[in-house]
Amino acid sequence: MNLDNQTCVVTGSSRGIGRGIAKDLGAHGANVVVNYRSSDAEARAVVEDIRENGGNAIAAQADVAKLDEVRAMREKVADKFGPTDVLVNNAGITIDKKFENMTREDWETVIDVNLGGVFNGTKAFYDDIRDAEHGRLINISSVVGQQGNIGQANYATTKSGLFGFTRTLALELAHTGSTANCVAPGFVKTDMLEEVPERVQEKILREIPLDRFARVEDIAGIVRFVASEDSSYMTGQVLGVNGGMEW
Repeated sequence: MNLDNQTCVVTGSSRGIGRGIAKDLGAHGANVVVNYRSSDAEARAVVEDIRENGGNAIAAQADVAKLDEVRAMREKVADKFGPTDVLVNNAGITIDKKFENMTREDWETVIDVNLGGVFNGTKAFYDDIRDAEHGRLINISSVVGQQGNIGQANYATTKSGLFGFTRTLALELAHTGSTANCVAPGFVKTDMLEEVPERVQEKILREIPLDRFARVEDIAGIVRFVASEDSSYMTGQVLGVNGGMEW
């Protein structure tokens, strides 16, 4: 699964799953674009880590909820590396509340980033992905989009919305040879999971047949496969990487 000379843009990759994906792609030869909204120091640390391990990377600031900023990022990437081969739409946020307490602002803010950001990223980089020899659109969803989750009506809606988006883009890109797939992680040991109360973590763990939370590396390895030429006959799929949870 060599990614030499492939340019890969990973949105929201200054921390969490995105950081792991960016580092893994960089370790396997890709030119990596580490996108961030406000975490400049963290993004530059990811870039430095990739470079220290022999990879090539740059940091690129853009709020994915703002199309003009994402288009400006695309121009920066093109100036440095040329056309993009792989876009990983990873950036996402949560504002968790039970629906009875959720405001319209809570709803729209999550929609704007988690779905609007995917639209913006795909729109800005679409021509590159379509025209690439091995173009790859990879959307990061969640098991929550498959199962639902108490207190996450907004988040679950955005993550399940990616399934239909991915399938549609797969059909529209198919004649070009480029692919679109969706990776739906289960519960991953990141800062976001650490914020979940321990009693809730224990409840979740009981529902995972493999009896552990995912490591970031578990998700990054799957994304690398989807980004590689090895996945060329797979498109429009949702890959559940969730330790055996039902959905």
